[in-house]
Amino acid sequence: MHVNSLLPLLAAIGLLLAMLYRSMGTGRPLRYGWLFPALLSALFLAWSIATIIIEGPFGFWANHTSNLWGNQVWFDLLLAIGIAWYFIVPEAKLLGMRVALWLPLILCTGSIGFLAMLARLMYLRGSRSTSSV
Repeated sequence: MHVNSLLPLLAAIGLLLAMLYRSMGTGRPLRYGWLFPALLSALFLAWSIATIIIEGPFGFWANHTSNLWGNQVWFDLLLAIGIAWYFIVPEAKLLGMRVALWLPLILCTGSIGFLAMLARLMYLRGSRSTSSV
């Protein structure tokens, strides 16, 4: 199996395992849980930089405009970002994050920026709960 077929399959399995873990867990946040989205953000950034170097910076656009499936994936990504933004902004504001500064990063990098923002939110949430004890 070629790496371009294997990696999406491994990513889907990883997502499924993470979702199952989260749904079966206690729901309590892990003390250093913010490290997981931070690590994912860094790894995806490294992968994206390599992709940009090899494929060019605008390869994603040709991918999303070449056929209906490409359009569908683009719409799905935009909807996912909109849903995540809707749910993350209220708590981010409560924790003192300047959400307007995160918006350009997320619009330019998608999940890379969102994972970084989520890591920051989780870190602040954890710092707040440990400092109030």
